[in-house]
Amino acid sequence: MLRITFLTAVLLAASLAVAESPVAIAIHGGAGTILPEKMTAEREQAIRAALEESAHAGHEVLESGGPALDAVVAAIRILEDSPEFNAGRGAVLTNTGTVEMDASIMNGADLEAGAVASVKRIRHPIDAARLVMHDSPHVMLMGEGAMSFAEDHGLEFMDEDWFITDFRRRQLETIQADEQAGMQLSESWHSTVGAVALDAHGNLAAATSTGGMANKRWGRVGDSPIIGAGTYADNRACAISATGHGEFFIRHVAAHSICSLVRMAGMTLDEAANQVINETLKEAGADGGVIAVDPQGNVSMPFNTPGMYRASVDGDGKLQVLIYREDSEG
Repeated sequence: MLRITFLTAVLLAASLAVAESPVAIAIHGGAGTILPEKMTAEREQAIRAALEESAHAGHEVLESGGPALDAVVAAIRILEDSPEFNAGRGAVLTNTGTVEMDASIMNGADLEAGAVASVKRIRHPIDAARLVMHDSPHVMLMGEGAMSFAEDHGLEFMDEDWFITDFRRRQLETIQADEQAGMQLSESWHSTVGAVALDAHGNLAAATSTGGMANKRWGRVGDSPIIGAGTYADNRACAISATGHGEFFIRHVAAHSICSLVRMAGMTLDEAANQVINETLKEAGADGGVIAVDPQGNVSMPFNTPGMYRASVDGDGKLQVLIYREDSEG
């Protein structure tokens, strides 16, 4: 009886400790040549408002004791509905003027993951990625198969015109008017949105959603739906969502590399994230950034471009909404 009582006390203490764990969330809306002089006051206000709404949506889930997976999905759904970002409504256009989207999600507690690639008309691709993780034996589904799977599970579909904005039409016209530029990768023409979170139970999650690269051809898929490249979460290390030149993030397995440096090399989250973004990828000629959170609630958001749309609520409950490199962090 004494042993049972003692064990019960230990379990109760552990439960209370977990309940007191900090919660944290970080989101991004893409990195690139983001400069104050190229931003109208109205557009900046809309972007900051969407970032804040997204961060709050995810943080509310965490504050109510919800899982990190629910938090990252809640945050990304806001950004997928916002025409200011390259995901869902407002996604960039392909060479033929259509919208093709990718998304992925990963659970740090058990390394379960799901992803979709080259899907059309699904209002929230992040929901489709989560369905693949929970309701299929697979990690990634693509194209018509992924869309059929999403439809069978009752996800919301929209007409393609709902996704396409005048801004993206003009952007594609500008790209295609310059034949040389149209065949190059440009940090101005592709980006993504993402979220990472730590919940009160000490579990991490990461998710990423994107329209890919503007003017893309041949069914091009970047790093966003690829586990280990654009998205990764492991309770033993950290959760990562990336944005930037996807081809380079794939080659260097960027998201997993950061987590490996934390877990096996003993680096802090900030050290590992900065090494991959500002050394490894920068030396390779890649532009971009990541958002990251670790099991202690530390948040890191390094990037090697002039700006990155980003926001966070750290373990102390402090909200930051940032765009430019000159914005204050910390």
